[in-house]
Amino acid sequence: MKNVFDNLKISILVSSCLGVLACCQPPQESDRTQGQPLWSSTEYAIYPDRVVQEGFDAQAISGTEMTSSYQSQANKYVSPRIDFKFSINGKDNEMPSGQDHHFSCFAGESGCQTPLIKFGQQFKDTTQVPAGTYLEQNTPLTIRLDMRHVFDAFSKQGFYRTHSGEKIYEEDFKGVYVAGGTAPMVWDFDNLANFPQLEMKDPDGDRIYELTLPMNAPDQKKSTAVHWKLSSDISSLPRYSSPYPLVNALYNMSLEEMLLDIEADSTFRTGKEWAGVWTRDISYSIILGMANLQPRVSQNSLMRKVKGGRIIQDTGTGGAYPVSTDRIVWALAAWEIYKATGDEDWLAQSYQIIKNSLEDDFRNAYNPETGLVKGESSFLDWREQTYPDWMQPVDIYESETLGTNAVHYGANKVLAQMAAAMRVDITAAKHEAVAAKIKEGMNKHLWQDDKGYYGQYLYGRNFKTLSPRAEALGEALSVLFDVADASRQQQIVENTPVTEWGIPCIYPQIPNIPPYHNNGVWPFVQAFWSLAAAKTGNEAALTESLAAIYRPAALFLTNKENFVASTGDFAGTQINSDRQLWSVAGNIGMVYKVFFGMDFQADQLRFAPFVPQAYKGRHQLSNFRYRNAVLDIELEGWGNSIRSITLDGKELPDATITGNLEGVHQIRIILADKVSGQSGINKQTHYVSPEVPKVTLAADGLSWRPVSGAVQYLVLKNGKRITQTTSNQSAVSKDVYGEYQVIAVDQQGVESFASEPVEVVPVNTRLVYELETVTGKAAQPYKGFSGEGFVEVSKNKNRQLPMSITIPEDGLYAIDFRYANGNGPINTENKAAIRTLKQGNEVIGTLVLPQRGTNEWSDWGFTNAVVVPLKKGTHTLSLTFEEPYNENMNGEVNEAMLDYLRLTKLK
Repeated sequence: MKNVFDNLKISILVSSCLGVLACCQPPQESDRTQGQPLWSSTEYAIYPDRVVQEGFDAQAISGTEMTSSYQSQANKYVSPRIDFKFSINGKDNEMPSGQDHHFSCFAGESGCQTPLIKFGQQFKDTTQVPAGTYLEQNTPLTIRLDMRHVFDAFSKQGFYRTHSGEKIYEEDFKGVYVAGGTAPMVWDFDNLANFPQLEMKDPDGDRIYELTLPMNAPDQKKSTAVHWKLSSDISSLPRYSSPYPLVNALYNMSLEEMLLDIEADSTFRTGKEWAGVWTRDISYSIILGMANLQPRVSQNSLMRKVKGGRIIQDTGTGGAYPVSTDRIVWALAAWEIYKATGDEDWLAQSYQIIKNSLEDDFRNAYNPETGLVKGESSFLDWREQTYPDWMQPVDIYESETLGTNAVHYGANKVLAQMAAAMRVDITAAKHEAVAAKIKEGMNKHLWQDDKGYYGQYLYGRNFKTLSPRAEALGEALSVLFDVADASRQQQIVENTPVTEWGIPCIYPQIPNIPPYHNNGVWPFVQAFWSLAAAKTGNEAALTESLAAIYRPAALFLTNKENFVASTGDFAGTQINSDRQLWSVAGNIGMVYKVFFGMDFQADQLRFAPFVPQAYKGRHQLSNFRYRNAVLDIELEGWGNSIRSITLDGKELPDATITGNLEGVHQIRIILADKVSGQSGINKQTHYVSPEVPKVTLAADGLSWRPVSGAVQYLVLKNGKRITQTTSNQSAVSKDVYGEYQVIAVDQQGVESFASEPVEVVPVNTRLVYELETVTGKAAQPYKGFSGEGFVEVSKNKNRQLPMSITIPEDGLYAIDFRYANGNGPINTENKAAIRTLKQGNEVIGTLVLPQRGTNEWSDWGFTNAVVVPLKKGTHTLSLTFEEPYNENMNGEVNEAMLDYLRLTKLK
């Protein structure tokens, strides 16, 4: 992938703007009257008072009023080709991923109707779609599905076996849905049960299901407001003015949206469409600016996400914690509040909560081998949006991700600083050491020398490999938290791919996944990217990043949650909201943390402003409250070097004011009209990686179907690349254990995700212990188990489950369990079961048993594996429920069914 990126890369190496690109053409005073852009591209332009994009215009009439003519174009160019597939119980279980039904819908008077499609048998419509032909709006599409063979299987054998070998039992059948890429269909399998309009119907009971959908229906949400005028009283808030009416208006609009996001109970709602407080959303919002503007509301909101003295992981795959572990970003937000307020009571209160939470995390999610933390990518909590589809929740728990590790690094540094402030030296030293180990692990295992930025995550099963995708938030946080050294920080900002509309959450995109995190730009992530660009002195990257924030906010007249990375349109993402809090905070943060460069520290406030030359001139910020002081700040010039800075007319050493300053003060900053640091942007077009190969093991080795667009395949053994081939098969050694994967590579050198691991297990190297022989078997009538039954573990039953095992020879063994957890869906809720595995009295690992589907207790899978060296002979293992470490976020239900214990000799 490096080669294609190098070929496409726009390398802008300038120490000052030379007028080569529009983003580096600063307007002079006369230019503003002539309408010269501050930044422009082939798609849109940012002017001092407006945004222009493809015939649409957003105009700042004043600092308190804007208009916009923007209308989404999403309905105009919808293809008549409809790609879809069916889903039993809301899971992707009809056909292999990437294999869909294809139907071309040319509307007649009565709409379109598919032929009768047999579940599991692909239908391909070969009708050619003429150029320039689009799906008419409000076209009724009737879909017909034959399920008779599925119900015959239920009658004859009690279950239907899917293409992958999975058994769906008759008593577990809840319904069949249609999923697809054309609205109102969605590809969100994990959430299909929340779309009752997509459930197929069989009113006459003949097992022929039908559903009629209005395709390409005009949607009012595809229109945005055409006018905004300030109607809230923002006089008590910091006042900002500049020579740029657009920036002034967006700042004031964001202040108003912030006020609208404050609930009656003095907590923040997440956005217009999202009531309540969510841990990561509020935390990132506080870091970007809410700590300064609304410290009390921020405190209240953070405390809403505390239970039992620990931070709540409120969303995440497989029942939340510990599959997702980014709740600890709460610590960074709590520290930001302390830095802004100096509130000692808050310091003591939040310190203990963070300490408790990190202690649990250290037990449940820290990998001593790599130094990294396990758990889903921070904020990227919709599994198929950023992970290959074969990865189950337990696989996501085992992944070691860039953003989440950056957050844990920062949280450990914060706890160390808190402990130092409270003179708890032992805690400070301990967490400094933990932070250092995470940093070392990130730079050893995630850094990519050939690309100049970090990889997305380590993933796999018993052996892991690195996904080379860029992950925007993690890259930015690695710069801002100093995970990367100064040289690597510069490389990250210059080399991480950005596209025409902004920095996408990941790059390249995943095929057959609709926009949200995949193929999505999130303004709050863009804000952190701006901060990273400013920190590294990259003027070109900063100027472009500001444009990527201002464009959508102005055209949409609100701070949207996200938009489509390939089109720049808010319509087309799976979920969206106006006045999304962290987008609001990101817009405001550009004023405080970029233009004025406010760097809040434990006992002081330091100024490190960066005003790109395009935004030069006088910027004023008045009535800004910092602890017991009120600051009126005036800034002139451009660049990131300070020529002079005064406090009440006196020179201010180190551009820093102390935290004990009181009263009203005037700060004047004059910049040196220069930028320290070179600028570079890795500008890329929208790009989609190849599909993941589907690999099987046969007598003659590995085989897979050819992947469209692939020119070669990389074969991995135990996480390492061992060969490359243009064939669709590869020999394997069956004499020793091996975990094999295949990666498809296209002609541009872009790689797919690695395929699901295929194990080669030599004879007599895998041991299975049926657990019903250890203790009494459970009474529940679930199916699909092996042996004579299964065992229930919960907070009341089998809290300690001892097992005697006999190891035939010394070696390194992977220990896991076959289990079922039907306490909730894969994508939401909070009932992932957690247990501690011991050898004798020694803790050897944590086992996670995530949810596998609501009431789907006959759906069996495997836990994560604990890898441990074992000597020949008899050993006692025990699976125990230990408080508080093994508590999940539910607190009451911590339950699973265990079928058997499995030991696999790896070497």
